Amino acid sequence: MNIKIVLACLLLMLSGLAQAERVKDLASIAGVRSNQLIGYGLVVGLDGSGDKTKFTGQSLRNFLVEMGINIPPGTDPKSKNVAAVSVHAELPPFVKPGQTIDVTVSSLGDAKSLRGGSLLMTPLKGADGNIYAMAQGNLVVGGFGADAADGSRVTVNIPSAGRVPGGATVERTVKNAFNVGDHIVLNLHRPDFTTASRLTDAINHTLGKGTANSVDASSIRVNAPRDPSQRVPFLSLVENLELSPGEAPARVVVNSRSGTVVIGQHVRVTPAAVTHGNLSVTISANPEVSQPNPLSQGQTVITPNFDVEISEEDSRMFVFDPGVSLDEIVRAVNQVGAAPGDLVAILEALKQAGALRAELVVI
Repeated sequence: MNIKIVLACLLLMLSGLAQAERVKDLASIAGVRSNQLIGYGLVVGLDGSGDKTKFTGQSLRNFLVEMGINIPPGTDPKSKNVAAVSVHAELPPFVKPGQTIDVTVSSLGDAKSLRGGSLLMTPLKGADGNIYAMAQGNLVVGGFGADAADGSRVTVNIPSAGRVPGGATVERTVKNAFNVGDHIVLNLHRPDFTTASRLTDAINHTLGKGTANSVDASSIRVNAPRDPSQRVPFLSLVENLELSPGEAPARVVVNSRSGTVVIGQHVRVTPAAVTHGNLSVTISANPEVSQPNPLSQGQTVITPNFDVEISEEDSRMFVFDPGVSLDEIVRAVNQVGAAPGDLVAILEALKQAGALRAELVVI
């Protein structure tokens, strides 16, 4: 059976031309980033699937005290309808107070399900300890579970975690470097000297020589107006410029579990000969019945009879010529009928022999 091989950059091979991409798809502005928020809260309104942990009872007690309800000292307000949860969210750049963001809620204790629960007002803090958002709302839980009387349980997805769409209101903004200084820095998502050079040339060609200069394989420094009203349209022009990014290095990626092999366009092999052959041993059992003669007072006995067969496939050898291409590699491997495991072994052997001119990554 032929090996199913995913051909990387197939469209590039068919067209022979590199596709132009926008700057906004290749790079991001240094200092303009999202920030993580986290908080601790309570989910109430559960149908008996809440926590039984002590810290949940303590949290519920503190909440009731804050609401003006007097609880005798040492009293543990046990409730199966409450669960202690962690709440986390991502604060996007340029978000303003009053806008809302989504939050994810996850159980911290032994709650079986958060389905049908509501998150009480929970402050969300950043790494600096300041509160940046307040979360509250009804949970949307994708998982559910069912219990039987004999103790068996069936669970679909994860019922102990959920989301509150638009459940957090932003209270303060996070400063960034967008309006600081007389320049901005573009950071490539995939560092590459060729892409950095082409991006610099594209900006200088459009906005004038000396506007941009490459710092390294990842960063390009661009002179920008100080006035925010001018910087915004300036960056709009820059991020919509199109260029052809540098091609990826020669690489072969092998998924050993699924047998999927991804071969880059520029993979080459130096002269090499590969032999492929398998030895198979087959053992089959053919029991025989031994029947005694009439009136001999003997017993019927089953006698095992094993056949051992050893077969070896014809060894096949194929030769890689100098600079053999991706298409020729795939065709040669398919001709010998190699299985996914055999292909991995062939590639590793070529790499060890120094014949594979590419990086081999096995995941």
